[in-house]
Amino acid sequence: MGTWKKKNSKNKVCYISIPFPAQIIKSVSSSSLSKRNTTTKFFSLFLRNPKLFAFCLLSLSVLGILSRLSHCLSPQESQLQSSDSTRSNTTHADDRSSDRITKPSVAVVGKNETFGGKDPKLIIPSRHVLDDEFWKQPDGLGYKPCLDFSAAYRRESRKIVRERRKYLMVVVSGGMNQQKNQIVDAVVIARILGAVLVVPVLQVNLIWGDESEFSDIFDLERFKSVLANDVKIVSLLPANKIMTRPTEDGGMPFHASPQWIRSHYLKRFNRDGVLLLRRLDSRLSKDLPSDLQKLRCKVAFEALKFSPSVMDMGKKLAERMRSKGPYIALHLRLEKDVWVRTGCLSGLSSKYDEIARLEGIKRPELLTAKSSMTPNERKLAGLCPLNAKEVTRLLRGLGAPRDARIYWAGGEPLGGKEALKPLTSQFPHLYNKYDIALPHELKPFAKRASIMAAIDYIVCKESDVFMASHGGNMGRAIQGHRAYEGHRKLITPNKRQMLPYFLNTSMTETEFEKMIKKLHRQSLGQPELRISKAGRDVTKYPVPECMCNNQTTPTI
Repeated sequence: MGTWKKKNSKNKVCYISIPFPAQIIKSVSSSSLSKRNTTTKFFSLFLRNPKLFAFCLLSLSVLGILSRLSHCLSPQESQLQSSDSTRSNTTHADDRSSDRITKPSVAVVGKNETFGGKDPKLIIPSRHVLDDEFWKQPDGLGYKPCLDFSAAYRRESRKIVRERRKYLMVVVSGGMNQQKNQIVDAVVIARILGAVLVVPVLQVNLIWGDESEFSDIFDLERFKSVLANDVKIVSLLPANKIMTRPTEDGGMPFHASPQWIRSHYLKRFNRDGVLLLRRLDSRLSKDLPSDLQKLRCKVAFEALKFSPSVMDMGKKLAERMRSKGPYIALHLRLEKDVWVRTGCLSGLSSKYDEIARLEGIKRPELLTAKSSMTPNERKLAGLCPLNAKEVTRLLRGLGAPRDARIYWAGGEPLGGKEALKPLTSQFPHLYNKYDIALPHELKPFAKRASIMAAIDYIVCKESDVFMASHGGNMGRAIQGHRAYEGHRKLITPNKRQMLPYFLNTSMTETEFEKMIKKLHRQSLGQPELRISKAGRDVTKYPVPECMCNNQTTPTI
């Protein structure tokens, strides 16, 4: 694991001295007596040929300047440090020291108090950006965001935003990415019902003890303003509705259609005026009319931005990662509960496999995988997370350079630092948010798991290459977001087809790399049409409902 070392805030001042004729004459005349005759001859030659003397003087001056410049332009920035220890909350000491990286990928020009500066123009791209195939971005085929709503939708909007009688309240639960998905669907449900949406309430997470409110994580004013022409949003119920007991309903089925929602809620809405919904995760159908799909994208990618403090922190860490050149972001699903939920083996040792097995026996409700399959059958079917060793082999097979900087997001792995050793042995520049933040920077968010997840989301979204080891809400959300912003490179591990080659010990490394690249040729973030993936979320596959190019026209 790596740490950051604070740089000295005092700037070194470099002086360039230019030799004067008197200095040269003194230097020449101070030669040893044994060489006096030779010196005299050369000195006489200078006096007889002033042009030669001037030329030599100029040459010495230039050499002196170049020598001084080479010293002045040497990087004065702080260097990323590598170590194998796992970072704890108190490991950000200013006087921490470790071996300095001697060959940074880039030369950083200019000064900034944060590592590497904030202006990307000050960074000279490393050779990887220019030459290495691994950093090459996919062809986005000209797709750009395209949220042109139909004339009928716009006419209906004028009526909906004037609504003052029906109010929809929602309570969203789970981690930050689950909450985000439910907020997106809450806006769409409010639109379907023609209701005013009260700002969603974030249920206190009992596992992490996170009491964050909507405005702690998301930019509330932006949320309201961006959607002002689609759905009316208020922070609180109006005074005449506060004493109204909301009708609560928790019976919405999975993948409910707009027709189902209207038939079950409109009468109740018109009678009581306030409706409370809970448990919205995956309740709204993924296949909606075109305008509602566009609304989903508008909420997810335009309206739901993180709060300024969260955004500033995430951007700051992303800038530090990129200050040395391009970087990879990994969402590693190596936590104990992930191994228990999937019914898979971590590949660490029998000790850790037994820990996961016993936890599964103690809490059988956690197992979400098919119980009839053995762990080995699940793995070969591509249903298990990739462990650190498999992630390492995949990255090496795809050509990731050894000196690549990697940001990893995720909770504490089962097995701690031992679980990450295969990665750190091949890619020593491996960091998470605790490694690159200064000691005080994450303190305000220490007990806010959702905000910490939001910071990880930002750094991963901004990366040059992103890969999730096992799907999940965060992986799906970032995939769609990167597509919406221009189809930036994203590696989707082809687990089912590649794992047999991981077990084939007769293959040479060259053959292995060739096969890995072949299997992932079409899994690097290229545009994928959602219409070919029925039932998939438009916020993961925004083409063609939310994006169009010169060859396609928006649905009106």
